[in-house]
Amino acid sequence: MRILFFLYFLTLSTLLFSQEKKPIGMDFNSKYNSSDSIKKPKEKVATIDMYRVITLERDTTYIDTSLTIKKLYSFNYLRKDTFGLMPFPNEGQTYNTLQYSLNSFSPLPEFGFKAKHFNFKEANEIRYSSVATPVTELYFKTVMKQGQNVDAFFTVNISPRLNFSIAYKGLRSEGRYINQLSSTGNFRFTTSYNTLNKRYFANAHFVSQDILNEENGGITTIEDFESENPDFQNRERLEVFLTDAKSFLKGKRVFLDHLFRVNSNKGSNNLYVSHQFNYENKYFEYNQATVQSSVGGRTVYRFGDSYKTSGINDQTHYNKTYNKVGLIYENTTLGKFQFYADDFFSNFYYNQILILDDETVPSSLSRRINSIAGQYDYQKNKWTGKFLFTRSVTNQSLSNMEAKLQYELNDETQLSFQYQNINKLANDNYNLYQSSYVNYNWSNDFKNEKINSIIVNANSPWVDVSVQYSTLNDHLYFADVSTPDQIALRQQIIAPAQYANTINYLSVKASNEFKYGKFALDNTILYQKVDQSNAILNVPEFLTRNTLYFSQEMFRKALFLQTGVTFNYFTNYYANEYNPVIAEFFVQNNKEIGNFTNFDFFINAKIQRTRIYLIAEHFNSSFSGNNFYSSPNNPYRDFMIRFGLVWNFFQ
Repeated sequence: MRILFFLYFLTLSTLLFSQEKKPIGMDFNSKYNSSDSIKKPKEKVATIDMYRVITLERDTTYIDTSLTIKKLYSFNYLRKDTFGLMPFPNEGQTYNTLQYSLNSFSPLPEFGFKAKHFNFKEANEIRYSSVATPVTELYFKTVMKQGQNVDAFFTVNISPRLNFSIAYKGLRSEGRYINQLSSTGNFRFTTSYNTLNKRYFANAHFVSQDILNEENGGITTIEDFESENPDFQNRERLEVFLTDAKSFLKGKRVFLDHLFRVNSNKGSNNLYVSHQFNYENKYFEYNQATVQSSVGGRTVYRFGDSYKTSGINDQTHYNKTYNKVGLIYENTTLGKFQFYADDFFSNFYYNQILILDDETVPSSLSRRINSIAGQYDYQKNKWTGKFLFTRSVTNQSLSNMEAKLQYELNDETQLSFQYQNINKLANDNYNLYQSSYVNYNWSNDFKNEKINSIIVNANSPWVDVSVQYSTLNDHLYFADVSTPDQIALRQQIIAPAQYANTINYLSVKASNEFKYGKFALDNTILYQKVDQSNAILNVPEFLTRNTLYFSQEMFRKALFLQTGVTFNYFTNYYANEYNPVIAEFFVQNNKEIGNFTNFDFFINAKIQRTRIYLIAEHFNSSFSGNNFYSSPNNPYRDFMIRFGLVWNFFQ
């Protein structure tokens, strides 16, 4: 109901802003009227560069309504290319990370519960707009069984200097397995403003996000799934560990980033004062009405002993306030020099102190961290560079050094180099967690993680190549610490751990597209190699995605059609498993997944500014064997036909 109401609101807004006020009578004093032989002057036409999309770093792109194969890759729940991510069987669930280099790191501690954050918009992911006329975008895609996925966006410039946007993405998907419903909502509101003399610029946003998932803990008997017994083609007949559990993540954020130029007129030397404010609160809840599960007629306590016999309701609260004040000196020849200091305060808390036999688990983990930093930006001719160094001045020892350098040979060929040396604090849920489950309570003081990464990118008309080499020291992860007796009882006990040795990670990714007439072959391949003493960081060695497709303009160019087949594959590896109590993936070395083929057939069309998608997902599942998994206990998606569209309105 709330989605329909929101769509009605956006449609009404579109109609209002697109209406033209018609005069009641003819104005005979007008310079031009219907009796004039002189033609009326043509109305100004807005060009594409007048519809801008702006990042937090003030990088600018333009609204793109074209239909390309890259648009097909991003036509999904996350609205981005998900190569390297393995979705769980229902839309709106989590993703298993196949490509480790997709992870990004900040020296500051985060809330944690990372498996719930794939669809959670962070501050640097919010986009701002500047448009010549009101713009509306509607996204729709069918889901698994009952439900829908809708993303509605509207933006308008009240004046050339003031923009507002409002958006809502909603999902409800029942899923094909028992206890698998997903229901999520992402509300976004942004505004951008600058003064007439362009001395003051501001970007601000408010977001409210909620992610609800019913949690079934995976199937209990993989033999039933892999047997291809027709009785289990109805996936609701497959037994799962949990039938009434659910997890819930909710968060709200108020954000402001603004700067003021001190000198009245912009010249070759400019001085700015900048400030960034970020207040955010989050809330995670794991709820399980019935503690015991039934596996093959036997009672199982999946997560071990519990302090409660029923009605588990674990709640974790978090809030943070971040302020950054900076001074920027800009010289048109030398570049831009930034100096800033920031203040970070967070509170990760529960409503009680746990006094156990061997330890005391506190009720909260509060941090105040102050840092100072310097940044240098350079852009001249074909060279672009950025150098950043951050270090804490309070008791916590954290630092971040980044260097980025790019050379642009021409519009189609660029070479870039990146280096990062980061000393980061552990996320809060590694150091503190409370639960009604006895073995899911801990209080730790882990060492900082140390990560060194080198990334080299080369983009050309023939091939795009990205190489990353990283070394990880004191790597943090979640481990399965179940004893043999607990494993025999089908229990799953997870705890945070820190790896004392060094992990070396290498990835090489290449992509290109071959075109011959109206046919094209788009290829992406990834190679990964990990050097470690123990199997802690597990990734598939090879991933590939290959799309063969045909493109054709039809009906006097009124319709543009694309149709083809996409092939996805990754090699066997010990994939991480998902644990719903802590909403994290953990390392396991018992079952490999992978080495299965996944074919999608698609027909895409564009009519004016509407892109229409018809996709037969995993159409080979019924004849290639039931060996497809997203994680060791969670099968991948079966064959299904999905329809959707993206519709842009420019008033």
